[in-house]
Amino acid sequence: MTTTLAPRADTDPVRGRGFRLLWAGQAASGLGTSVTWVALPLVAITVLDATAFQVAVLSAAAWLPWLLIGLPAGAWVDRLPPRPLMVWCDVASFVLYLSVPVAAVLGGLTLPHLFAVAFGTGAASVFFMTAYQVFLPTLLPPADLPAGNSRLQGTEAVTQVGGPGLAGLIAGALGAVWALFFDAVTFLVSALCLTAIRARPPVRPRPVERPPLRRAVSDGIRFVARDPFLRLFAVYGAASNLGLVAYQSILVVFLARDIGLTPGVVGAVMAAMSVGGAVGAFVAPALGRRLGTARAMLVCQLVAMPSALLIPLTGTGTRLLAAVAGGVLVGVGVVAGNVVKGSWRQVYTPHHLLGRVVASMHLVNFGTMPLGALVGGALASWLGVRSAIWCAAGFLALTCLTLLFSRLRVLRDLPASAAPPR
Repeated sequence: MTTTLAPRADTDPVRGRGFRLLWAGQAASGLGTSVTWVALPLVAITVLDATAFQVAVLSAAAWLPWLLIGLPAGAWVDRLPPRPLMVWCDVASFVLYLSVPVAAVLGGLTLPHLFAVAFGTGAASVFFMTAYQVFLPTLLPPADLPAGNSRLQGTEAVTQVGGPGLAGLIAGALGAVWALFFDAVTFLVSALCLTAIRARPPVRPRPVERPPLRRAVSDGIRFVARDPFLRLFAVYGAASNLGLVAYQSILVVFLARDIGLTPGVVGAVMAAMSVGGAVGAFVAPALGRRLGTARAMLVCQLVAMPSALLIPLTGTGTRLLAAVAGGVLVGVGVVAGNVVKGSWRQVYTPHHLLGRVVASMHLVNFGTMPLGALVGGALASWLGVRSAIWCAAGFLALTCLTLLFSRLRVLRDLPASAAPPR
């Protein structure tokens, strides 16, 4: 049995108050986070004179928590109410980001401080992103999940367009550290929106005896390992994220130092590169319906990954268009694929296992990101930043073979439900 996860024609997921509040909070924190993607490396480069490798380590620190706490986080999310957990994650991020401008004003900002902030907010993101995947299906019926996911990821993609430009403006006018103050405020807004949600979660079927934490974690791992589709997406995500982060971790260094752009222009270029994410989120539901969910996933990745080869062609003047074109095409494919995959997984996975399945897949998918950042930084130190981006882009193009020679190429749609765990 297969599914296209088509949204119902007679309903609109944004009509629900709970979804609107979640959407507003995600829009606020998403804008702040996209500001930080540019502002945090700019603080390291312009205020603390960090090297390309140190900037890459900063990116690695943000993804390292997925390796350290990703699996137990999934088990804890399945045991705890997701909304209060998400609120506390937002509050923690607010405090951590606020500490950067405070330390700068007091004259005590250091690279270890930035590393600690990146790691701490990364840990909060582990719990938030896992809980978010479990919380959304309690606000929307299954038929509305594609539309809801598309709107949330579409809004996130739009904030990724405005955030880098805003980061450049704030950095140029006030200094990069004050862009992080803006990010801190957006997490406070998100926490307030989540606090205002009064949705009643559905009753989940639970075992008579709750398994110990270690066994609960292993249940999620086994479920992913035994399922051919979840396993495929986990392996592919690990490989592609390694290559993506390898070049993204040094992209600001490449634009600011190798190309010689000012902070404002760096923000503008990265904003233009992010337009593809907004387009991808917008077209994802239609792609899933017209092509089928399996074919849509395959097409999205075949568009996205080879397009990264345009980015190292970047230079001054009109050659900046190479970075923009590459970033747009990568964004279209990656975000559209994520919308299709995320909506399918929320319906496909038994709800009582969803937190652990998401955490297990995120561990594999995001666990390679710290390695990717370190590889990107090491290659930049050894070969130069442009050559490092060439290496990462070439690797990304090859990752498509994982899906091209899988079961996806003979399917139209992904299956509607998983086989029951044995």
